[in-house]
Amino acid sequence: MKIVQGDELEWVRGLEYRGGTFHYRNLIEGTPGTIDNFQLSMGRNDKDFVSPRHRHNFEQFRFQLEGDLNFARDGIMTPGMVGYFPEGTSYGPQTSEATATTFVLQFGGSSGQGYLSRKEVKQSMDALRATGTFDGGVYRCNEGEPGKRNMDGFQAIWEHVNGRPLQFPKPRYAQPIMMDQAHYEWVESEHNGVSEKLLGVFTERRAEASLHRLKPGATLTGTGRAVYFAWNGAGRVDGQPLRLFTTVFLDRGERATFAADEQTDLLRFGLPDLRGMSMLKPEHAVAAE
Repeated sequence: MKIVQGDELEWVRGLEYRGGTFHYRNLIEGTPGTIDNFQLSMGRNDKDFVSPRHRHNFEQFRFQLEGDLNFARDGIMTPGMVGYFPEGTSYGPQTSEATATTFVLQFGGSSGQGYLSRKEVKQSMDALRATGTFDGGVYRCNEGEPGKRNMDGFQAIWEHVNGRPLQFPKPRYAQPIMMDQAHYEWVESEHNGVSEKLLGVFTERRAEASLHRLKPGATLTGTGRAVYFAWNGAGRVDGQPLRLFTTVFLDRGERATFAADEQTDLLRFGLPDLRGMSMLKPEHAVAAE
């Protein structure tokens, strides 16, 4: 179990392979090199931030904390909305007209391609600057260098780390799924004083998103493999303070008790069950579309 107080972390400059200004608080990370590696962060982008239309070979959940994010024809995420961005599915371009803050979970998905750690991304980006430049989310090779002249920034990084072409998994969904929690009803759970909004269960490996509301004095037993994020209220979690931006990671078999002193809202993202899978090898990769 890991408990992190997000409001105690510094903002750090990140996503420099995209365009514009982006800062993040690195909340929790998984184990690099494993099929179920993940990264949990709070991101803040200024109005000059831009990300071109692209796709991932990993999964992503987003929770919009403040400001709007515009994903062009895929929709606009406003505060309180939850987005599921599946592997292999193109989306964007992404822009914003003002500062926007988002809680983001990125993790290895059902394709078995895993998820690069922030350290791996940084080291690869530094190496690639010797042969090209990152401009507006695109990696552009210098004149005379082998390979494609222009490539998505993350794709260039992934291929440098893995030493082979990135072959995207076939998308399970035609576009991202954006969920407006205001249109969901609270359903009483088996815990007294606790209600739930189950937003969705995705793919055969069961990535999940849900919201939990605790009345004053109520308790909730959290279970893994999942992350919990407090975005309203106050209380205690396993003897530590529970407040705005408190984040908890529970692995399989782990439990934590959330106790509310006032009405408290928790976001829960259940990570997919990838047990029995091994990291995808080149000969098993699905051809890019």
